[in-house]
Amino acid sequence: YIPANNCVLFVPSNLVFGSIKVSNEFGDDLKMAEDELLLLDQGTAKRLPLFRLMIKILAEYEKGESSQWFPWLNSLPRIFYNGVSMTDACFECLPPCAALLSMNERNTYSRFVNAIRKGFVPLKPETINDDRVVKWAYNVALTRFHEVWEPRRQKLIAPMADMFNHSSEPNVEITVDKQVNFRVNTIADVPPGTPLTISLGDPTNPTPLFAQYGFLYNDCKTIFCKAIHLEEEIKDLGYDYKDLLFQTETGEIAPKVWDIFLYKILQDNDLDAANEFYVACKTNDEVMKQQYHDYYFQYTLYDLKNHVYSILGEVEQLTMKAQSYDLETHPRVPVIVAHNDLVRHTFTMTQKLLDAME
Repeated sequence: YIPANNCVLFVPSNLVFGSIKVSNEFGDDLKMAEDELLLLDQGTAKRLPLFRLMIKILAEYEKGESSQWFPWLNSLPRIFYNGVSMTDACFECLPPCAALLSMNERNTYSRFVNAIRKGFVPLKPETINDDRVVKWAYNVALTRFHEVWEPRRQKLIAPMADMFNHSSEPNVEITVDKQVNFRVNTIADVPPGTPLTISLGDPTNPTPLFAQYGFLYNDCKTIFCKAIHLEEEIKDLGYDYKDLLFQTETGEIAPKVWDIFLYKILQDNDLDAANEFYVACKTNDEVMKQQYHDYYFQYTLYDLKNHVYSILGEVEQLTMKAQSYDLETHPRVPVIVAHNDLVRHTFTMTQKLLDAME
C-alpha cells in the first residue's frame, strides 16, 4: 500500500536526456542537420526536440556498453506496433483518421532519416544506414519522451520514469523541477498489487495514442466520430477532435458532432443561415443553436446516419482485409483489428440510437 502524495521514483538530472542539452552537446553539426530537415519541410520545426532526442539515442547506441545509459537502452523494446512501424499494407486496413495519424508519424520519421543521412551529425555510416537501428531510435524517442514548457519548452527522457504504462485514471504523475530532476509521485492511494500508471495523453480519444504508441487501452470511454471529411468545418467552429466523440459504452453522440454536421448542411444550402449558426456556436448562444437543430433535425440525422453506416461498412471491409494477412509477415494485425473492432462496436450502438430517432 502506498499513500497518495508519496514519491515512488527520483531520477537526477544527470541521467536525463534533454533536447536542449543535446543541442548544446552536438552544436553546429546538429544545427546543419536541422537546417536540412527544415528545407525538407518547414512544418517539422515543432518536432526538432524529438529529432534531437533521436540523435542522442543513436550516439549512445554507438557507444555500446561504454555508455552510462547502456543498461537502460538494452532493456528497451525492439519491436513496436505504432504508426511508424506499420507497412503500407497496414495503413490500408485502418479507418481514415487512424491511417492519417499513423502515416503522419511515418512521414516525419522519413524526413528525420533523410536529414541524418546527409552526414552532418558525427554518427557512423553503419549506424545511420541501418534502417532497423534508426527506426528503433526514432521509436524510443517518440514513445518515451516527457514534454515540459517551463522555463523553456523541451522534450526529456528520464530512464525508469519512462517505464510506466498508460491509464485514463492514473495513480501517479511525473513532475520536473527547474534543475530537470524527475519525480514520480502518487496522486491517489495505491492498494497492494496495483500497477503504477500515468496518463500518456488525452483519454477521450484512443486513436492518437494508437498511432504514437501502438496500443489500445482497456478503459477507453470515447472515440472520435471519424468525420475527418468535415475538417474545415471543425476548424471554422474552433472545435477539437476531443469535442467530437461517441461514447464507447452507449454510442451516445457529443453535441458538437451534431453542430459540425449541421454547419456543413447550412454551408452547402444557405450561407446566411450558416453564418448565423456560426455566430451562435462562437458566442455559445445555445437557444439559437437549438432552434437551428430543431428546424434541420431530419437533415442532420440523415447525414449522420449515412456517415455512421459508411464507417461501419468501411471498417468491416478493412478488418476482413487485415485478417487475410499472414501474421508472420504482418505482426501488427492484432492491434489493427482491435482498433477496428472498437470502432465497429461503438458505431453499431450509435447506429441503433440514430435509427430510434426517426
